[in-house]
Amino acid sequence: METKLLLKKIDKLTNELEVQLSKFEETIIERTILCEHALIEIDDCIRKVKEMIVSHQFNEMALEIYFFKKLKPHLISKFIYYSKILDIESNKPKAGLKAEKKYYESTLGLLKKFHQQNADFYNYYRRNATYLDHQYFVRYRQDLKGRYHILLHNFDEHFTTLKDDLVAQIIANDLFEKYLLNAIYSIGDNIVLENKNKSNLQWTSTKVNLVELIYALHHTNCFNGGNIELSEVIRHAEKSLQINLSGFHKTIGEIKIRKKERARFLQLLLDNLNQIFLDTDE
Repeated sequence: METKLLLKKIDKLTNELEVQLSKFEETIIERTILCEHALIEIDDCIRKVKEMIVSHQFNEMALEIYFFKKLKPHLISKFIYYSKILDIESNKPKAGLKAEKKYYESTLGLLKKFHQQNADFYNYYRRNATYLDHQYFVRYRQDLKGRYHILLHNFDEHFTTLKDDLVAQIIANDLFEKYLLNAIYSIGDNIVLENKNKSNLQWTSTKVNLVELIYALHHTNCFNGGNIELSEVIRHAEKSLQINLSGFHKTIGEIKIRKKERARFLQLLLDNLNQIFLDTDE
């Protein structure tokens, strides 16, 4: 196939991929699931493109450079980008917003370190320089004195040049940096909101009394029309009233085996309320 026609066909495939990825971004909320779907689509596209390229002889060096400097890195960068998101979201700590923010910030630091380690090529690429393109983006011209990507020899030499994988990393890191910054800013806003909405209300009676009250309210369907687990109500009370109610099942058991006045606290509430009404009626 003539090279220009081949590149047009590859352009069409990548445009179709972009459309599909946009649909995923619009319709799939859960990031890990989105990434899994995206990676399947991208992998399929890469395999199709590779099949076209490995046996193809470019009739112009400029077109070969264009493919390995522009088209292939753009495609591979998508795979790297979604792989990074899948990895970071799958391993995100469950220790609160501050720990999550620190986790994203440390990952952002790794991107800066990668930039520093490849500063010379970053400078070459960012300036849109071309004087070394014939070495960097033409097949079978790897410089044995140059710095290799650690996995370079695992790649098919018919589908790899010295620097196309590094360009893909740069593009992916640019996208990933924006993702991390957005995540960090969002968490920062949530921390501010969380602190702003934090209540000073504390439960100062006994834990047993609170469990008795929650148990009664729960079984009277006072929360969500009864469509909620008792444990969830307990967790919400712990957070809202700044108290630890661990072992509440045991506490409920102790309430049930009381020989007199099982609903001791509820009876106290009733007596106090009636007394208040009597006092205010006078």
